[in-house]
Formats: sequence, C-alpha cells, structure tokens
Amino acid sequence: MFASRLNEAILAKKSPLVVGLDPDITKFPSCLKPAATASAAEIANAILTFNKNIIDSVADLAAAVKPQAAFYEQYGWAGMKALEETAIYARSQGLLVILDAKRGDVPNTALAYARAYLDKDTNRHAFPCDALTVNPFLGRDGLEHFVQAAASNQRGIFLLVRTSNPGAADLQNLTVKETERPIWQEVAAWVADWSEKTRGSEEYSPVGIVAGLTYPHEAQTLRRLLPHSYLLLPGLGVQGGRIADALPCFDKNGLGAVLVAARSIIYAFSREPYKNRFSSDQFAAASRKATQNILDNLGASGYPLR
Repeated sequence: MFASRLNEAILAKKSPLVVGLDPDITKFPSCLKPAATASAAEIANAILTFNKNIIDSVADLAAAVKPQAAFYEQYGWAGMKALEETAIYARSQGLLVILDAKRGDVPNTALAYARAYLDKDTNRHAFPCDALTVNPFLGRDGLEHFVQAAASNQRGIFLLVRTSNPGAADLQNLTVKETERPIWQEVAAWVADWSEKTRGSEEYSPVGIVAGLTYPHEAQTLRRLLPHSYLLLPGLGVQGGRIADALPCFDKNGLGAVLVAARSIIYAFSREPYKNRFSSDQFAAASRKATQNILDNLGASGYPLR
C-alpha cells in the first residue's frame, strides 16, 4: 500500500518532510531566471533544471516531494512535460511524488482523473506519481473512483478537509444541518469510513487528508478523529504554521503525518538567515541547509525519529 511505502521512506530517512515544488520563475535565482521574452519551452527547461537541483539537494532528507500542478500548467504542454519529467526524476532519486492537483468531478469524469493519476505504472499513459490531492466538494459519488483506484493500485489520495488558506472557513466551517457538524468534520467522517474499508491489516489507509497547520486545533482534532489516515500538513514556514503544532499529529513512532514546506525551502537562498551565507548560484545548497534546519528543529521539539 501507499501508506506502507510512505512509512518506509519516513523511517529510512528519519524524516516526515515533504518538499513542495512550486516553481515561480519570478523568484528564481538569477542564474536560472528566464528572460522576459522566453518561450514556454525555455521557461519549462529552467523549471526542470531548478527542480532537479532542489531534488538533488534534499533527496536524502525528505520522504517525498509535492509538485503543485498549477505552476506547470500555466506554461501549456511544455510546462506539463516539465512536471512529468520532474516527477520521473524525483522518483529516480528515491522520493515519493504527491501531485497537488486537487482533482474532483462527477463520477464518469472522476474515473478518467483516477486513471490519469492513480493507475499502475504499467499504464504508460498514466502520470508518474504516488499520490494525488482530491477535492471533495462534488460529494461522495465523485470520490469513489479515487478511493478505489488508490486502494487497488498502491497509490494514495489526500482529501481536502481543513485547508491552510485564510478563506478556508468560508465553507469548511459551515454547519451541516442533519449532523450538526462543520463541513470539515463531515468530510472527515467520510474519510473514516473509507479508511476502515481500505486499510486491510495495515495501520494506515491509502485515504489521507489535508489538514493545514495554520489551524492547529482542527489538525489535532482530525488526528483523533482519523487514527488510520495519513495527514498531509501544509502551511509550515511562510504561511505561519509551527513545528510545535505538528507534533501532536504524529503517532508515537513518528508516522501518520507528513509536514510540507515549499517556499521556505526552495527559495531559502533569498531569505534570512541564508541569503547572506549563500549566493543565488548556491540556491540548492541553501535549500539543503533550510531542510536540515527544519529537521533539527523537529528533533529539538521532540519528534521521535530525529
């Protein structure tokens, strides 16, 4: 199962960290920043080069990477090719790939999405990733194909339950009349049911959730509500999430959750305390140092694997 592979990666590297690959060319180091007149293909090439350098610098320190599809899709077919090649390269370096694409649709379309992103590697048309973020807004019938594909094909899904953005409360905090639960807890109840049906003899199911660290009380509540689901915890660093708030989301063995850091790692070269220690050409070395510092802080805070 995907969760078993994720467990193995975390234990082998003593790290629950997921590095977000969100390539914003306006933030690239000068040595890679495309010209204003650059074509989509030239931009995609710069993105791939940037990503490969980041991957090389963190491959032994992170369990997975999380490319955000929108940063690639904006450059059309060339950007999507860079996304595919990034995923292939990350896997070749021993990293799991969690594609942050937030897919979700009516059942027949959901089936096509599931085939595209959650099929076995023997399907040469499928995207090379290990897990996918999924939007539950269309309801349970729009999710069944994702759940089934993840369970059948050794893949994982992470349903959006309590996201890290400030506007999350607009919908997620609304109360469901029939159950008197907020929507985020209602979706969590769906996940609890799928988790029990798909985990078999494993501790953790292939059906996980997204729980933003910017809402630590809700994230910790979700840990209690979903003892057999992995929690994907975005929001660390630039968004204000704290390591101390993540600790209750792990089990006693340091498993059950993964901690996402993106901008604070991949653009570390442009921020304190790294920008005066690393030139822009040393962006990968700065990213490695930032990653190591997060792991050191995890250990100092009591994370059991450090």
